[in-house]
Amino acid sequence: MTTDSIPRVFIGALDAGTTSTRFIIFDDAGRPYATHQIEFGQHYPHAGWHEQDPYEIIKCASDCIDGAVKKFVADGYNVSDIKAVGITNQRESTVVWDSETGKPLYNAIAWPDTRTARLVHHFKNKKGAEDLVRICGLPLSTYPSALKLVWLLQNFHDVQEARERGSLMFGTVDTWLVYNLTGGGKPGTDTKFVTDTTNASRTMFLNINSLKYDDFLLDFFEVSQGVKLPEVVCSADNEAYGNIASGVLAGVPIASCLGDQSAALVGQRAFSVGMSKNTYGTGLFLLYNTGEEPVFSENGLLTTVGYHFKGEKPIYALEGSIAVGGAAVKFLRDNLGLISDSDEVGQLAAKVPDAGGVIFVTAFSGLFAPYWIDDARGTIYGITNYTTKEHIARATIEATCYQTRAVLEAMAKDSGHKLNTLKVDGGMSNSDVCMQIQSDIIGIDVVRPEYRETTALGAAFAAGFAVGVYSSFEELKQVNTDGETTFKPSTTFRKREKLYNLWQRAVSRCGGWFLDEDDDSEVEEETRVGDGIRKQFA
Repeated sequence: MTTDSIPRVFIGALDAGTTSTRFIIFDDAGRPYATHQIEFGQHYPHAGWHEQDPYEIIKCASDCIDGAVKKFVADGYNVSDIKAVGITNQRESTVVWDSETGKPLYNAIAWPDTRTARLVHHFKNKKGAEDLVRICGLPLSTYPSALKLVWLLQNFHDVQEARERGSLMFGTVDTWLVYNLTGGGKPGTDTKFVTDTTNASRTMFLNINSLKYDDFLLDFFEVSQGVKLPEVVCSADNEAYGNIASGVLAGVPIASCLGDQSAALVGQRAFSVGMSKNTYGTGLFLLYNTGEEPVFSENGLLTTVGYHFKGEKPIYALEGSIAVGGAAVKFLRDNLGLISDSDEVGQLAAKVPDAGGVIFVTAFSGLFAPYWIDDARGTIYGITNYTTKEHIARATIEATCYQTRAVLEAMAKDSGHKLNTLKVDGGMSNSDVCMQIQSDIIGIDVVRPEYRETTALGAAFAAGFAVGVYSSFEELKQVNTDGETTFKPSTTFRKREKLYNLWQRAVSRCGGWFLDEDDDSEVEEETRVGDGIRKQFA
């Protein structure tokens, strides 16, 4: 790239996802100039457990920043041209560390982890459980951060001791990143211990109406004493997140932080009520802008903060969270060896006209929205001697698409408005085969932007607002609109409904699989957990 017409400013975006981290440097028109990405380790010590190394999360972030800046400088640009950094991150994943040492006390428990399934059942029976959704917007499930923290407090002596000393710090990945990037608590640094409203709204500790920690919620989860919680600040703020303390970007301000799905909502420029997006990442997440007041679902969706810029009112969203998307493709690659590269799944699926009657309910972490069946597990139905790996590949793609349809139907009921187009982004959206299957299953147009890293782009937009690069949403209307691809339905209504009904039958049969190996006597009780989760929305 030449430097003949250098843009006025650049903004860096650190995208700390579930399986990889990347740092992208954008110009003020939203064009990427340099990027560096690294995959990091995922640890599964027991069935249903999913952990990450907190040190590796930080190292990947630092290495990605270094790698992208090195490319940026090699192209003739100056580090001083980078005016701010925005952060976006996997949500709900939980880190605990000691304020005296700055060291983590346990691995990060990732958001898909299901070890808290039994705690879900216990807390569901506590007085006040029926009020949780109206207070925090989320149902009791293995998904949010609250029960991950409870589990750590109940099971690890180091965590318990830190609580007793008053040095136990809790945070989601955004808090851990900002804490370390701004000094890690070292003397002489202005270390920030903060979280933004979009991430805080995923913990079950935040009142969704006041956007402050709620005493009832903290008491309910028994964490009101001895746990240090990060200060809740706006998603875009030119002061709250401090400056990067060391490295190639030392002194550069961190000006925004958003949970990844909120960042994608901003990156898709969904700034008006009724606008939405669907991100195909490790999981799938469909967000629908509901405006300045929270809307509570009666159909299994979550109420969350869409984004909150300093000086502006918070914007809320309805969310349909699907636990397994790209993770199912990774499963075919790493666990079953059916493919050697994730891109091959679309090529395999294209070799057959349909899944041959196979339905793959990819409930590796239970089923999230709109079903909320915590005791579901991954199940494949309809296998015969006719079934091939091509059918399995297509059924894997279809699983994400069927769940998207279920969320869209729930969203239409809650909002009273049926979408006529679906904006998409994320890794799986790169596949034309996947997006065509999605359009066929939902029966509406699917619109894909040319540049699909909208999560990082949203973090950059937010940081740009915070430091004055942008002054209005109107300025962003034409950003990333060139080269859009539209996928239109190509199947009949009758076929679409027949296959979707088959999917719904499979879902109805996938629950009741969770079993505590140490206590067979409780299996009957455990199989009722899924029903209890669903009733929280009644």
